[in-house]
Amino acid sequence: MDVDSTLITGEVIEMLADHAGSRALVTEITERAMRGELDFAASLHERVATLAGLPTSVLDEVLAAIELSPGARELVAAVQERGWAVGLVSGGFVELVGPLAASLGITLFRANALEVADGRLTGRVTGPVVDRAAKAVALRDYAGAVGVDVARAVAIGDGANDLDMLTAAGFGIAFNAKPVVAAQADAVLGSRLDEALALPPFAA
Repeated sequence: MDVDSTLITGEVIEMLADHAGSRALVTEITERAMRGELDFAASLHERVATLAGLPTSVLDEVLAAIELSPGARELVAAVQERGWAVGLVSGGFVELVGPLAASLGITLFRANALEVADGRLTGRVTGPVVDRAAKAVALRDYAGAVGVDVARAVAIGDGANDLDMLTAAGFGIAFNAKPVVAAQADAVLGSRLDEALALPPFAA
């Protein structure tokens, strides 16, 4: 499952940008990237650059402000009760995705890492960028780790950078998605994530 605007209601990069005074610019870039109009990696670097100089304390403030999407906790709990694995993959940041995953009992997660120096964000990320292709790789890695054929995996996302993941999975669900994503998904949900439980992969 994607995180920003899927598992949670907001985009953490925009929440961080609030603290940097760059929200309007970052929101515009995010929207264009999610519609598939911009290369995700390039857009990520451009947005993260606006965060340079922020103290790392803002991460705790943003984490405290994150809200789960309606039905997110219920969906995760229902899937885990069946003994199925849940994994998160995000174009956001591991500093926020990690604690969020832990709060839901999720151990499979992957996200970008923010570079920090002297207690402040440098405006750069470290390591490979988690982009559209990397999300599909993560899905396959998770499936392999838990011994499930990727054809039996379900992927949920909202933006253009989720398309490879949704296609790679046996069943792709678009949640509150951009038109380009909704058009290519096996199912489209718009209000609650736990409505997925009525779809074929879960109802079978």
